[in-house]
Amino acid sequence: MIKRIISLCILLFIISIGFLQKDELLHLVKLGGTVSLFISILLVAICVFFPVIPFPVLAGVIGAVFGAAEGVFISLAGAMVGTMGFFILSRYGFRDLAEENLTKYPKVREYEHFLNRNSFVAILTCRLIPIIPAPVVNIICGLSHVKWITFLIASTLGKIPNILILSYAGSIFSNNKLYSFGIYGCYLVIIFLINFAIIYRRTSQKSLD
Repeated sequence: MIKRIISLCILLFIISIGFLQKDELLHLVKLGGTVSLFISILLVAICVFFPVIPFPVLAGVIGAVFGAAEGVFISLAGAMVGTMGFFILSRYGFRDLAEENLTKYPKVREYEHFLNRNSFVAILTCRLIPIIPAPVVNIICGLSHVKWITFLIASTLGKIPNILILSYAGSIFSNNKLYSFGIYGCYLVIIFLINFAIIYRRTSQKSLD
């Protein structure tokens, strides 16, 4: 109970900062410089817990301020700080509560069993092709027996393509808005088609069964 209360307080504190200070934090990000770098990491980490600013917008702003290469590093660092924080809170703070709720969703339990058997591939796939929302992946991994180092490496590798595209699109946005939108639009179409193919294949298999 004590762990749950402490974890809840931490979670509420993080979300409160995001809601109450998001405009000030975003302003500091746009200023550039060393302080802006650390604020950017902090803001991205907060958005992992609750998207007070849509991640594509935030990653694009960071890419525009710092350039594509540095923007990728900053956004990835912030995303992993937030992701690992989410993972730790799920594993040590809300484990009992989350397990009670997950019993209502047998499909999620099926994924958890698969995750325990093929953790690296499963996490990497879910990051590259977001069939399951990222917060759900974080919670399930926190509740499972996945090692934190496996979760960290697979999540980092899986997040790179999305962050790379967003950062690059943001870095060229001011010079070529149409090309910037086109790059990210193509990426979304590809992800949609992959998701559609996976869902269609599963539906077809169930029909045959």
